[in-house]
Amino acid sequence: MLQHHYPLVIGIAGGTGSGKTTVSNAILENVGQEMVSYLPHDAYYKDLRDLPPAQRDEINFDHPNSLDTDLMIKHVEDLKAGLGVEIPIYDFTTHSRTSETIPVSSRPVVLVEGILIFAEPQLRELFDVKLFVDTDADIRLIRRVRRDISERGRTVESVLAQYEKTVRPMHLEFVEPSKRYADMIIPEGGYNQVALDMVIARIDTLLRHISNQS
Repeated sequence: MLQHHYPLVIGIAGGTGSGKTTVSNAILENVGQEMVSYLPHDAYYKDLRDLPPAQRDEINFDHPNSLDTDLMIKHVEDLKAGLGVEIPIYDFTTHSRTSETIPVSSRPVVLVEGILIFAEPQLRELFDVKLFVDTDADIRLIRRVRRDISERGRTVESVLAQYEKTVRPMHLEFVEPSKRYADMIIPEGGYNQVALDMVIARIDTLLRHISNQS
């Protein structure tokens, strides 16, 4: 599982609203932001600017095909090779990429976060450590509603309709089965301080191991 050189690539998966970002932030804060290259899978949704608005609304954004995973794979491989990358900035209100990007340099830790990252075999193979954040469905739904309303300009009705139509079925088809690939399952996400402490201690150990072998 462990490669013998930098960077250490960590994947954090889990259902929508499970607490993946909270776990990622805990790693960033404890390992040090200057040590981490952070790639959220949400930034890699395909650009739909050429589709009519009505057709965009019919896209299943919870299916793996809605994401440009090939680009993410290239970016992870570039970071592993010591190269910097430019990750997209996605506008969820128009389902298109903006003209701007975020520069990310190669650092000792590459942190990849996303709902479907363990469902993609080629992407999954790039991870040295795979963490799955596991949270009850009702809690995840509440968090999804709050996030999409405040951050993505959605209505309660549209969020619930999408959850029923695609989010829940795709979770059962792709996300939940991908849990079996995890090296560690974290119940309750960022609220599980014991698990977080173990993860951070493990990362520190792996980084020291890699450093000693360099």
